[in-house]
Order: sequence, then structure tokens, then C-alpha cells
Amino acid sequence: MTSKIAQTGLGRLVVFEGADGSGKTTLAHELVARLQAQGLRAMYFSFPGREPGTLGAEVYRLHHQNPEQGAHVIHPASLQLLHIAAHIDAIETKILPALKQGTHIVLDRFWWSTWVYGIVAGASATSLKAMIDVEHCHWGTVRPAMAFLILRDKGRANDKAVERRKRIEEYQRLAANERNDYPVRIITNDGTLPASLKKIVAELSFPDWQLSTPTARTNGSQQGQLALQGSPTAARGSQVFSRLAPAKTTLVYDSYWRFACERQRIFFARAEGQRSPWTDDVVLREFKFTNAYRASDRVSQYLIRKVIYRGDASPDEVFFRTLLFKVFNRIDTWELLCREVGEITFKEFSFKRYDAVLSAAMARGERVYSAAYIMPSGGAKAPGGRKHSMHLRMIEQMIKDGLPSKIAAARSMAKAFDLIRAYPTIGDFLAYQYVTDLNYGPLISFSEMDFVVPGPGAFSGVHKCFSDLGGLTEAEIIKVVTDRQEEEFGRLGLSFRNLWGRPLQLIDCQNLFCEVDKYARVMHPEFSGPTGRTRIKQRFTAEPEPIVYWYPPKWGINATIKNGGSHV
Repeated sequence: MTSKIAQTGLGRLVVFEGADGSGKTTLAHELVARLQAQGLRAMYFSFPGREPGTLGAEVYRLHHQNPEQGAHVIHPASLQLLHIAAHIDAIETKILPALKQGTHIVLDRFWWSTWVYGIVAGASATSLKAMIDVEHCHWGTVRPAMAFLILRDKGRANDKAVERRKRIEEYQRLAANERNDYPVRIITNDGTLPASLKKIVAELSFPDWQLSTPTARTNGSQQGQLALQGSPTAARGSQVFSRLAPAKTTLVYDSYWRFACERQRIFFARAEGQRSPWTDDVVLREFKFTNAYRASDRVSQYLIRKVIYRGDASPDEVFFRTLLFKVFNRIDTWELLCREVGEITFKEFSFKRYDAVLSAAMARGERVYSAAYIMPSGGAKAPGGRKHSMHLRMIEQMIKDGLPSKIAAARSMAKAFDLIRAYPTIGDFLAYQYVTDLNYGPLISFSEMDFVVPGPGAFSGVHKCFSDLGGLTEAEIIKVVTDRQEEEFGRLGLSFRNLWGRPLQLIDCQNLFCEVDKYARVMHPEFSGPTGRTRIKQRFTAEPEPIVYWYPPKWGINATIKNGGSHV
């Protein structure tokens, strides 16, 4: 099944393939950042793709959330045909035009995954070959300048060992076959990220790609040594702080601090009852952004005031209320449950009753989940069937497992995170959000400066702000940036008004990277970031109900707050 495509055009196509959990996506993002740091035009794409408004995003939702879409069972061949359709759409509308303009494309998955996942799921080999031939027609004469197969011994926690082994075997057979038509390299990714990236960079010895070898961290004492040097692709007037070498910043890094300052100024203007417009920044006027402080957002305020600190304060009950609210993350859903079942308590919890309320709401066409997070469905075979049913069962099981008490006994925020992360469908991002929300309440009381996990948006924001991480991880970058906040505001002549004496915490700076990723799509469109997204989805509309701000009592700031009521 050798591909007949050949490389043309100015841009090169570099492909990353591998089974789920191999680390290929992280490595693909890192390579894009490395290419951009060298002054090369490079963009990240993934198959089928998740960019809003694209066919790929619809296929991804149908694949991973099919019970909600009404397709409870999708035949393996039909599913792969949908993926091929999304591939073709991206090839014709995004990838080929970019290659012709001289942009290098780092592609996360190729048609290889169509074959591997289709075969292992039981699809006909004849059918899959026919699909892939159609995709080849759209690639035309373009072929990968290099294809990397990423292998890792340990996969995802919920992987079935037999299926994973079969996928890896199929990938290895493809790699052996396809290397006759274009370069294929197998990278073992069982060590550190810098070590794997070093192997990849060493293979990309194209004449016009003078890639430097990634700098590996030598020990923990290098945390905080972050260089504020100019990007090779964009001039900036920032001072160089030699004690922070060797990471390098871009123009977007300064916008990060200006955004934080202006967004917080808007927060106070509205909290004090001032009339709009609250800013001259046209992007902040037009589009919706979260606050500089996560706990100041409307949903977080509701959670703190009306969920966590209202009701029985025992560990099981606080945990139940918090997780039940956060899984849906939607005020209307919480209030619907309150109306229909009365007081929300685990002691009186009935799966049948809660499930019926949410099922009826969905039948009426009502949304029960917030759009803020992508919530995995767990698949058609997940306990409880539909996604909301699965989540109700998951929370019930957590409490039966004694998770609230285990979290209360945890000696660090990282340990509490690990306990939550161990449950099916909960990845790093959700586990970090949940442990942060639990930390608002009386169940645990860790410093928000103890632990951070970058979400996908923050990952992209970090790579827009930095052309070179200097061997640090994204989490370490967030820690260093948070520690430097006063120096950075001062360097730019910004007067940042903190939260009644509380400086920005790790969770806040993580969120700000996510928000600046969006902000830069308009203000700095030349920085594409790992996702390649170019639009901001949500436009700003003021909420009718004002907020009287109130924060976790253990922060000790409530007595100093002067509320004017804010429509946020």
C-alpha cells in the first residue's frame, strides 16, 4: 500500500504518527515552536482537526461524543470515511495553500491512522484502501519530507493492552513499507521530552533548516532562569535579564502583561459600578475574555458563594456539590437540579432522579454542559450510557471509593491532583481544574503557588509568548513568569491593581496564557501558535445580574472588598 505522492512546493510536510498516548502531539507542538524560533514559517495541523467551524471539528465531536449527537453506534468503516472527509477538507483548504506559500506543515496524524485504527476496529482492508486512495488524489504530488513514528511503552491509563499492541504492530508494518517512498524514522519516546526532541531535530538535516539542538535541563535549580531576549522572527524593545537565560520571548510576551493589567482594570471599573465603555482596547471591548483572576469569573463566584460554602460542610458533601457543579460547569444546570430535586446532597442522591431531570432537559433542547471545557463522553460503552449519566455515576463511584477523604488527607496539591486524575475520562486539564475548585473550599487548603498544569490554551499561549523555552517545560515557564510578575509590570511601566492584596497565582497566570493565546489571534496574527487558530469565537455581552464579590474566607480578603456590583 505504498503512497504515490511526492514532495513539491516551497513548504515541507513533516508528519507525526503513533498510537494514542505516545506523546506525538506534544512533540509536534515542540517542533513547530523550534522551527518558528529559528525564523522558519511553520504551522501545526492535526487530523481530523478541532478548529471551530471546520468539518474536522464536527467529525471529532461525532467520534468522541457520538451519544450526544444521536449516533450511538458508528460502524468502523463509516467512522474512518468521516475522518478521510475531514482530512481532504483540511488538505484542500488549509494545508496545500500553506505549503504553496512556503509554510512548513507539522501534521499530527496522517492517513496511517485511518488504516491502523480502522483495521484494529474490524473495518474491511479493501474498503480502507479505497478511502486512502481518495485521500492520495487530493495530496496530489505532495508527500512527507519526513514521517516520524513515535513509540512509547506506556500508553493511556484506559487503553486496552491487546488493542494497543495491535495498533503498534500495524504502525510498524506501515513504517517499514512507506519508507520505500519517503523518509520514515522511528522515535522511541520513553525518556524526557528534550531527549526525544533532540532525536527528531537530528533527523531534520535539510539544507535550509539550520536547527539548533534543544537545550536540556540539567537540574531543578535552573527553574527561574528565563531569558527575556528578542525573538528572531520579531523585534522587541524589551530589556534582557541575563539571570533568566536561556528562554527567549516574543512580542506577545509584553502583550501578556499589558493584557493582564488592562483586564484587571476593567474588572475593577465594573466591580465599582462604572459605566461602559471600560476600555479603549477594541479587542477587549468586542470579545469575551475571562478575568485576570480565575476566582473572579462569574461561574467561579457562583461556585464559591452558592455551592461550596452553602450546605453541609462534611468532606463527602462538599466534594459532591463541587464536582457535580463543575462537571457541568453551568449555573443553569445547577439551578435546574435545585428546582427539581430540592437540596443537593449526596445523602439524598438518587442517580435515577438526577439522570431523569437532565435527560428531560436535553430532550427539550436545553444545554446541560458549559462550552468552556471539552468534556469526554467515555464512549458508547461508558457506565450510564449517555455522557451526563456517565458523569453522575463517576461522581457516585468517587465518593463510594472514599475519594473525598483521600483528597482531604493528601499532603500536596499534586497528590490530590493524581487521585482525581486516576479516574476514567479525566485528563490532566480537568483534574487540575477540579483540584483548584476543591481547594477553594474547606476540604483542602493548599497554596495556589504549589502546583500548575498547563491546559491546551495555555500551552499555545506559552509558545506564542516564547520563541524558545530554553529547555524549560511549559509548567516551569508559568512558575517563573508568576514569580516575576512585579518585575515585569514594572519593566513595562504598568500599574497592576491586584486582588485586594492578593498577587496573581499559578492558576491565574496559566489562565492568562490561555486568554493571551486568543487575544494574539487578533493583535498578533503573525504568531500562529501550535493550534493555528485565527479567530476568537465568543463576543462580549454584559450579563444582566451584578455580582457581589466574595472569595474563599481562608484568603482573608473579603473584609477589604468594596462592591459596587459588576455585570460580568
